[in-house]
Amino acid sequence: MRTPLNRREMLKTAGAAGACLAVGQMLPTASWAAPAAAGAPNAEKLGWRLGCQAYSFNRFSFFEAVEKTASLGLKWIEAYPGQRINKDIQGNIGPGMSAEAKKAVKEKLSQSGVTVINFGVTGANRPAFEFAKEMGIETIVSEPDPKELPAIDKLCEEFGIRVALHNHPKPSRYWNYEYVLEVLKDCSPRIGACADTGHWLRSELNPLDGIKALKGRIVSFHFKDLNKKGGGAHDVPWGTGVADVPALLKEIHSQQFKGVFSIEYEHNWDNSVPEIAQCVAFFDKVAAELAK
Repeated sequence: MRTPLNRREMLKTAGAAGACLAVGQMLPTASWAAPAAAGAPNAEKLGWRLGCQAYSFNRFSFFEAVEKTASLGLKWIEAYPGQRINKDIQGNIGPGMSAEAKKAVKEKLSQSGVTVINFGVTGANRPAFEFAKEMGIETIVSEPDPKELPAIDKLCEEFGIRVALHNHPKPSRYWNYEYVLEVLKDCSPRIGACADTGHWLRSELNPLDGIKALKGRIVSFHFKDLNKKGGGAHDVPWGTGVADVPALLKEIHSQQFKGVFSIEYEHNWDNSVPEIAQCVAFFDKVAAELAK
């Protein structure tokens, strides 16, 4: 998750589709909508749950984020703290929600066929755990002080909820996966990593190296593909950037990872669904190839 940057350049539809064809021999542009609307069934066969990080839709309400996620055929969403609920309900997503607001959110999710599965990036304190438990959330995504990890581990055990350490770009606390691995060595399996592939690229790290280093300790992903490494990079449809998404997914599959991939698309904020649809279709096609 990042503060939206002033980035307004748009990928031309034909150019994006052409890049996908060049990288992965993907479907023609006109075919993206159909497989995207069906979600990612091939990925599900691998035990991969593909959903959206609601931050992808941070200019919209949480209800709208749920609707956009459902329109992609996806069943899971990762909520982030502070997003407004909707125009008719006061308050924002998080531990401070009223009982009425929580009920309304649960009803919206149920009606949409979407499950809120992760929550973050946020603090891993008792109110966050209580909120996650009440909302049926599996994992809290956080960047706590390493000194807090023993206490957080106990909360994980108490509530039956996991914590995933997220990496914002350098100089944030966990930008380097080697440091994440170091602080995890004394933690139980209840605490692991939320591997943000795009932020590794922004930190000029190789996502493939990070995934290999964290083998067995990855809880979930904030999955991204970027147009370049380093500062000023922006998200692009998966398979059209520098991340080498097929290689990343091949490695993840080889590790027998079963878990959540949250699409956090931080570009073209007002109209990102068409590009996210391309991500979904590319992801599921690669998953189908890996399942053979």
